[in-house]
Amino acid sequence: MLNCARQPHAPSYYVATAVPWEPGEALQGTVECDVCVVGGGLAGVTTALNLAEQGLQVVLLEASRIGFGASGRNGGQVIAGFACDMDTLRGQLGDAGARQMWRMSLEAVEIIEQRVQQHDIECDWTRGYCTAAVKPSHFQDLVSWQREAQDFYGYEHYQLWDREQLAALLASDRYQGGLFDPLAGHIHPLNYLLGLAQAARHAGVSIYEQTPVVSYEEGAAPLVKTDAGSVRCRQLVLACNAYVGALSGKLENRIMPVGTYVIATEPLGEARARELIANNMAVCDTNFVLDYYRLSGDHRMLFGGKVSYSGREPADLAAVMRKDMLRVFPQLADVDVEYAWGGFCDITMNRAPDFGRLAANVYYAQGFSGHGVAVTGLAGKVIAEAIAGDDSRLALFERLRHRAFPGGKLLRTPALVLGMGWYRLQDYL
Repeated sequence: MLNCARQPHAPSYYVATAVPWEPGEALQGTVECDVCVVGGGLAGVTTALNLAEQGLQVVLLEASRIGFGASGRNGGQVIAGFACDMDTLRGQLGDAGARQMWRMSLEAVEIIEQRVQQHDIECDWTRGYCTAAVKPSHFQDLVSWQREAQDFYGYEHYQLWDREQLAALLASDRYQGGLFDPLAGHIHPLNYLLGLAQAARHAGVSIYEQTPVVSYEEGAAPLVKTDAGSVRCRQLVLACNAYVGALSGKLENRIMPVGTYVIATEPLGEARARELIANNMAVCDTNFVLDYYRLSGDHRMLFGGKVSYSGREPADLAAVMRKDMLRVFPQLADVDVEYAWGGFCDITMNRAPDFGRLAANVYYAQGFSGHGVAVTGLAGKVIAEAIAGDDSRLALFERLRHRAFPGGKLLRTPALVLGMGWYRLQDYL
C-alpha cells in the first residue's frame, strides 16, 4: 500500500516553480458538512469546487499536501479520449454510449480552458498535442483512428501528418508521422491544481492538509475518521486514487499503482526550444512503454517515460531518463538535467476510468490510467451532478465493467512485471 501521510512534496520542477499557496491546517476535532471529499488531487479538488458552486458546504481532507500525488507530478499532457481505446468503451456501452463518452472527453479538455479563464490561473495552458508513430504499423493505426474519429464520432479536428510534415515541426528522425489534435494540449499541472484549490477555497471549501483519513463509517450520515478528528457529512467522495489503500479494499483491488518518471533540462532559451518543437505542442509516442514530452513555460524540455510496476524508482533516474531523451533528441547532448522525479498513477485492468458509488451516498473516482489531467475535471463535474440529483452521466460510467487485478496484493505486482516485459519486447521488435 502506498503511503503519503504527512509527507512533503517530492522535489520537482513543478514544485520549484509553483505559485504561492497557503497550506491548510490539519483537522482537529469534529466538523460537520454537506459533503466530505477525501483526496487533494485534481479529482478531489475539482469535485469540491463543483459542489461548492452548487452552494453545498464542503470539507476536503488531504493526507499530505495539495497535489502530492500524480496530480502534481505528471507530464502535464491534456488529451482527449481515455487511456483505453474507444473500442473498449464501445464494446461495453454500445454505439450511443461510446459516442457520449467521446463527447465527455472533449468536454474534459474544455473544462480546463474554462477554469483557466474563469479563475485566471497561471499554469502555461497551451493548445496542441501530437501522437507520434514509432513504427509504420503504428502510423497505419493513426490513419484508421482519424477515419473512425471523423466518421463515427464526428471529430473533424485531427490533422494527419506524414514523416516530412511531422519533421518540419518536431526535430527528431525517430517517427513515421503523427496525428495532431489542435484542441488538446499541455499545462503546468501543479499550478493548475493550486489555482483550482484557491478557487475552491474562495467558494467556501474548507481544505485540511496533513490530515490522513484512517477509516469511515457508512450510513445516512457517514462519519469520516482521522487520527485527530472526524467529519460528519451527508455525502462522501473518495478521490484517493493510487493512495486509497485500506480505506477501501474493493477500490484498492481494482487499481494498480504504476510509477512513471520525468526530467526537466536546464532552460534552453526560446529559440533553441522552438528548434525542437516549432509549434510548442505536447508529444507522446505510440509505444506501449511510451515517451511523452513538451516544452515548459520557461523553455525547458520536460521529458517523461519509463514505467515501474515494482514500486522502485530506477537507479540514477536522471541518467537513465536523459538517455531516453537523447534517443529522441540527440542534439541535447550538451544540455544538463536540472530536475528528475517520479510518482504513481493508478491504472485499471482495462485502462477505462472507474467512477461510481460504494453506497447511495458514498461516491468515488479512480483509474485515470495516465489521462487524469483532463478526465479528473470531468469526474468532478459528473459526481457533483449526481449529488445534485442528476446521475445520468455517472450511471454511464457505472456500466463499465471493472475486475480486480489477479493474484491479490502478493502476486499482482510480479504478474504485471512479467506482462510488462512482454509488451516492452514488442516495442523493440
